[in-house]
Amino acid sequence: YNLRYSIIFPKIHDVKNILLIGAGKSATVCLEFLAEKSMNGEFGFTVADASLEILQEKTKHFPHVQLMELDATDHNQRAAIIKGKNVVISLLPPHLHSLVAIECVEQSVHLLNASYQDEKIKVLENDIKEKGLLFISELGLDPGIDHMSAMKMITEIKKKGGHIESFLSHCGGLIAPEDDDNPWHYKISWNPRNIVMAGKSGAKFLANGKEVEVDYKELFDAKNTVHINGTINDTYGFYPNRDSLSYVELYQLQEASSFIRTTLRHKDFLTGWSEVVAFDLTNEDVIYDSDIKTMNEILLMHLTNHAFVENWESLKDNINFTRQIDFLFSPTLDVKLNKGMVSIADVLQFCMEEKLKLGPTDKDLIIMQHDVHYMMNEEKKSISSTLAIKGKDSIHTAMAKTVGLPLAITALLILEDKIDLTGLHIPIDPKIYEPVLNQLEKAGIVFEEKLL
Repeated sequence: YNLRYSIIFPKIHDVKNILLIGAGKSATVCLEFLAEKSMNGEFGFTVADASLEILQEKTKHFPHVQLMELDATDHNQRAAIIKGKNVVISLLPPHLHSLVAIECVEQSVHLLNASYQDEKIKVLENDIKEKGLLFISELGLDPGIDHMSAMKMITEIKKKGGHIESFLSHCGGLIAPEDDDNPWHYKISWNPRNIVMAGKSGAKFLANGKEVEVDYKELFDAKNTVHINGTINDTYGFYPNRDSLSYVELYQLQEASSFIRTTLRHKDFLTGWSEVVAFDLTNEDVIYDSDIKTMNEILLMHLTNHAFVENWESLKDNINFTRQIDFLFSPTLDVKLNKGMVSIADVLQFCMEEKLKLGPTDKDLIIMQHDVHYMMNEEKKSISSTLAIKGKDSIHTAMAKTVGLPLAITALLILEDKIDLTGLHIPIDPKIYEPVLNQLEKAGIVFEEKLL
């Protein structure tokens, strides 16, 4: 391990400790928020990551923060770093959360993460409850702030006697209009692999009283648009997000005839991505030797192997998609992937990371909007609640802020014994969302409601 300042700042046994595991793109604001809060010594703060270089760069203004280089797959390292902590925040890739969860149960430590609830963590539910622990998943942006703000809105309408007929929730990590300078109208502010793999499982939702299931190839339909209040580009495209049906009961909206959760994108992005899916460019089969092929050569091999060449040639009249593909697979992009066998999805991800990365001063844009239609005193009513936040730059992004702050705020609330819950949760309980939303408002994460 690499432990910084362990002699200057020895562990004080009556001081509680927070551990953040993972210091990637989404961790910056969470890390800095907790680092600043811990400067007075009221609690200890440790950050762990596979890269000591990243840790040192991100904490250079916070010498009191303890740093640990960690291989999250190593049981002994996980056990040693979690020992003595009170709350762990995991911002690791989703498939590693369960490893952290097992250790947190073993050592009786609370755990928070921003990912969808893991089936491997669900099997620990009884142990979590019996030990009096609080584990919260889906505590980021989407999922996370969407759950909390939606439940607040739904509860308020029901308290007034409203009967909700339709609930639509839209959320997207986008690029600020002033920094939109590519044909995809998109830049990467979070995990690039998740962007490439998005939608692969299709989607399920409720529309006009009927359960609808859309497969992957039909998901990215640019005809799906929504008006977003108070934004410069007020009309965005969207695609249905995973299994909305599983949230109907959780949101206590069994009476609703329509219920859908979606991801926002520019309409041109959806048009282009539908072609990406049609040409199987997100295929993860590992068959191409990157050591002897350039990006364009691997693309041509893929099209040839799947008999797509003729159809690809027919798209030359599709000016928008041609511009998008030429931009990604640019002839000037001559850097190869790491040596070895790769998939076309790896190639696509590499091109996106190179060509759709945020510039140093680029600002991302987070938009979330809930549209609710309901009956009140035999009168139809509609209300929208909208959140729009711009990042400061490519490091302090709106994505990092909206993913990281709910986790950091909740960790502090747990340290202060201000959340009276135990067990495995997502943030749909008022004991969680009320204090967290209150603190998020103080940090500038505020929804604007508008009667329609």
